[in-house]
Amino acid sequence: MGLSFDGEKESRNVLKVENLSVARSGSIVVEGVNIEIGEGEFVGLVGPNGSGKTTLLLTILGLLKPVPVMGGRVLVYGKESLSRGDLVKIGWVPQAAANLPKHIRITVRELVRLGTLNVKNMFWPIDSGRSEKVEKALEMVGLVELAATDVSKLSGGQLQRAVIARALASEADFLLLDEPLVGVDLASRNSLLKLLDDLCHEENKTVLMVSHDVTAITQAAHRIIYLEGSVRFDGPSEEIPDFSSLAGLRGIRHVHGYERHHGH
Repeated sequence: MGLSFDGEKESRNVLKVENLSVARSGSIVVEGVNIEIGEGEFVGLVGPNGSGKTTLLLTILGLLKPVPVMGGRVLVYGKESLSRGDLVKIGWVPQAAANLPKHIRITVRELVRLGTLNVKNMFWPIDSGRSEKVEKALEMVGLVELAATDVSKLSGGQLQRAVIARALASEADFLLLDEPLVGVDLASRNSLLKLLDDLCHEENKTVLMVSHDVTAITQAAHRIIYLEGSVRFDGPSEEIPDFSSLAGLRGIRHVHGYERHHGH
C-alpha cells in the first residue's frame, strides 16, 4: 500500500508493480519485483551498477515490456496501458537530459518551454496558457532570475533544475529521475534534493529517483528501495541497513574477516 509520511490518510497509488520480470538481450535483469508508490512520496531507488534500476524506470515508462510468460505487470495511475493523456502526467528526466550539445544556444526559459510542447499544440500559434506553465515551473525550481540566461552558462545543479522545470512545465505529477546528482557539486546536490522534497510536500508531486549516492538520497527521500535483480530492501530511509549489511544482502563477505578466519 502507499505509505503516508505526514500523518495524512493513505494516498492513492501512482505506481503499482506486480511480480515484474524484465529481460534485456535475452537475460533476466529484474525478477519478481513488487513495488507500490503513493501520491506525494519521494522514493529513492538505489543499487549497484547493472542491478536493474534503469531497466525498471524504462519499463514503468512502457519502453520495455515485462517477460510475457512470467505474468508481471506495471500499473501507472491504475492503468496498464497509458494513453497520451496519461503520459502527460509523467515527467522523465534521463541521465543524458542535462548533457545538452555545446553548440545549441537556448535560454533557460526556452528550454523549459519545450516541456509544454505536445502533438496537439506543436504547430498551433496560440499560446493557450503555455507561458503561464513555463513561469510557474521556473518559480517552482527557483530559476526565475536566470530565465533569460543561456543554458551553457549554468552550473551542473542549475542545469538539472532547468531540466526538472521542463518536466514540470508539462504539468507532470509523477517525476522519474535517473541519476540527477551526477556532475553536481555538494551544495547543489543538497539544494536539488530539497527542491524535490518540497515538490512532494508542497505541490503533491510524486518522485522516483535513481541514485548511486546512497548517503545523499537517504537524507532526502522518504523511502528507499534497494534493487539488485529483485527488491532486497524497501522501507523508510532511516531504516536502510548500513553498507556492511547491504553487502550481506548481496551475498558479499568481508574480505579481511574471511582472510583472518582462514589464517592468511
